This record gives sequence, C-alpha cells and structure tokens, in this order.
Amino acid sequence: MTQIAIRVENLGKRYRIGATPTRQQYNTLRESISQAGLSALRAVASPISRIRAASKEGSAGMFIPRREQPTIWALRDISFEVPQGQVLGIIGRNGAGKSTLLKILSRVTEPTEGYAEVHGRVGSLLEVGTGFHPELTGRENTYLNGAILGMKRSEIDKKFDEIVAFSEVEKFIDTPVKRYSSGMYLRLAFAVAAHLEPEILVVDEVLAVGDAEFQRKCLGKMSDVAETGRTVLFVSHNMSAIMRLTQEALVLDKGQLALRAPTNQAVDYYLSAGFTQSGRHAWNPEEIPASAAPFRPVEIRMVNEQGRVVDSIRSTQTCFVEIEYQLSAPITGLRIGLYLLTGRGEPVFTAFDTDSPELYHAHSIRPAGAYVSRCQLPSDLLNEGRYLLGVNASTYGMQRYFHDEQALSFNVDASGAPGTQWAEVRMGPIRPRLSWEIQPRGKLSPEFQHSEQILPLEGRNG
Repeated sequence: MTQIAIRVENLGKRYRIGATPTRQQYNTLRESISQAGLSALRAVASPISRIRAASKEGSAGMFIPRREQPTIWALRDISFEVPQGQVLGIIGRNGAGKSTLLKILSRVTEPTEGYAEVHGRVGSLLEVGTGFHPELTGRENTYLNGAILGMKRSEIDKKFDEIVAFSEVEKFIDTPVKRYSSGMYLRLAFAVAAHLEPEILVVDEVLAVGDAEFQRKCLGKMSDVAETGRTVLFVSHNMSAIMRLTQEALVLDKGQLALRAPTNQAVDYYLSAGFTQSGRHAWNPEEIPASAAPFRPVEIRMVNEQGRVVDSIRSTQTCFVEIEYQLSAPITGLRIGLYLLTGRGEPVFTAFDTDSPELYHAHSIRPAGAYVSRCQLPSDLLNEGRYLLGVNASTYGMQRYFHDEQALSFNVDASGAPGTQWAEVRMGPIRPRLSWEIQPRGKLSPEFQHSEQILPLEGRNG
C-alpha cells in the first residue's frame, strides 16, 4: 500500500481585506507603568465612580453595531492526497491561492477551516531567503535551517561542502546574508532546501529571480531530488518546467481546485480555460497585489492595423500590443516589460518599453497619471499557433511592482506566410520572411556577395 505524504481535507483560508480599524498601539515600559499606577490610584480614590463609568460604557456599547470588515477566501474546499515520492505540480493564475496553499503545508500560516496532514520533514523555498536571519552568516544560516528541519549537526556537516559548491558563494559564506545580493540569497536558499534532504520539498515560483544558467541548474537538481523518491510540490508559471518535472498537476482557480490530472492534460486545460477570447484582459482588483502600488495595471489588448481589438492575427500583418496602466505617484526608472511565450510556456522573446536610448532618457521619471505603452509586432515574424503574452512592471532590477506571466493569449494564422504554397508543418515559434537568391555560381547580386573570394572546389583545403 502506497504511503501518503500529504493529505488535505476541505482546506480553506480566509483573509481580512484592508487594515484593522483600530490598530493596537504598543507603549513603552515607562508609559505602561505610569498608566497602571494612574489606574490604580483612580480605583482606590473612587471605586464607585469607576464602576458607574464602566457600566455606562458597557450599556452604551450594547447599542453600537460592530462593523464587519470585508474578507476574501484565498482557498476554499481544497481536498487532495499526495503519495510519497510523487512530484506534483501546482498551476494557476496570479491570486489563485497557490502560495497560500504552500504556506499552510509548510506551517507558515494556519488554515481557517479544514486540515492538512504532512508526514515527514518539510523543506520549503517559498520566497528568496525564507527562514534566513539577516544578521547571521551564510554558514550559520545553513546550520540553522538544518536544525529547524530536525537534522543533526553531523548530517549537515556531510552536506555542507556540497551546499556551498552548488550555491557558488564560497567567498561570502562567512558574511552576514543581509549583505548578499538577491541572486546570492536565492542560490544559497535553494541549495540549503534541496541538499538537506527533507522528505518533502516545497518550491514556490522563486527560480525566476535567478539567471538562466542557475535556473537550469536548479531544475536539474530538482530532477535529481525527484529521482531519489522524495515528495516534491512545485509551483511555477513555466509550463515547460512543470511538464518536465511533474507527473500530475493541480489547477487552482480563484482559491478552488479546478482540476487534478496528468500534467499534459492539466496544462492544456489551464492554458485553454484561463484566458478571455476577446483579445483583451482587464485585471480584477484581486489579481493586483498591494505591493504593486503606486503602479496599477488596467488592461492589456491585442490591436490590428485598423485599431480593432482582435484575438487572432495574420502572420503576414503588423499588429500592436497595448498595455494600459495608472500611476498614483511618480516612479523613477520604471519600465514596462512584454514577454512572448509559446502556448506551452516556452519563451520566445522579452522586450521593454524603454529599450531604445531615446525612450529610456525621455521617461526616466514617469509622473503620476494614466499611460499606455504600445509595442509593435512586425509582420512575417511568428509561426502559426497559439501564443501567450506576459507583463512586467519593474525598475531596472531594483524593484518589481507587478508581474503576470500569462496575461493574454492570441492565435496566429499563417495564411500567406513563407512556404505555405505547399502543405508542411514548420517547426519553431518564428517564421521569418528571409531574402533568398538562386543564381549560377559566381552570379550572385552584390548584396549577397561574401566579403572573401569564393574559391573553386579544387582550390579548397580539406
């Protein structure tokens, strides 16, 4: 009988929206002693008056209705089981409840209703540097995390050199981690989580912080972890990574479990069901985190040359992507990023609205107001198929305000594209119209001539 590593029953998590109406103010020790002494003095001086005052306050309070604060269910009625040794993917749009689920399973937060059983030591990587103390060195944090996982010092000693080598922070291992860059933080945090051999490894979408080489390294390590029979929960917007690492996947939608299926089926369901078919997507308030302020995304849309919003474009025609947003305060160094992905989540290209030096200098500071960043997709660029558009708002690697890797999808029709005069499927996401010339040898046009003289066949070496 297969052992169960994780069992979740009717799990729910509710959050209060907005700030607490009456925030508790903490006093200093002197203020607390002074207030206590004053209260005692009043109690001794006039106990009857104090009782009457309390009675009046109580009776008056009976008629004041308590204002209920608005709440939101980040998770509701989630139930599933994960057998020991399974690698399970968790996918869904921003705000679907993926990170909340992992925080409950990692015992970072408590559920509002239902329960979760976790059998085994859990190693969590929920965000960069989770569980690290900024004043401790990298070495000290490594041993601290191992102790939290319940490991003996001798076990950590055996893995320590391997952890440091993987993280590539040998020179700074005895430096307080508060002085680490975000990349150094991430490398050490992932190395600790992956190498200290927890029975269950929980990984949120944190690999996007590292560079491409480190992402490949992390995915390779996660493959090794999965092959050892340990249980892995993996949240990612990278569908190719999800399909490579997992056998099954959960699809979360607005805090509820929409589907559990083999990974290919789950990914196809998510990509087909998660987008509007009108060529535009307006962000709902629950999709925008509070940390995005003062940036607020409004809408992304695909527009053709006639200015109409479309869901399908011709490969041979120019089209435009418009990203509408608002700033409630000025931002210095803001850049709006556009990510083009294939239907399976593989990147095609990334572009920013300040890539040109002219726009970079002209919009170094964007005042508060409403904006539209418009990008032109040239004709004869994309192959037929379905594509995804992602949006990013950040300040040159310093701060990320908003990120939606799959904000909109659209279709490309290849009618009239190069090579369509015969029936053949072209591989790859791009289908450029390249210039060709066919001439007898030595008769090429000047623009096709090579800078070096072309030698006759008998005059070539080798």
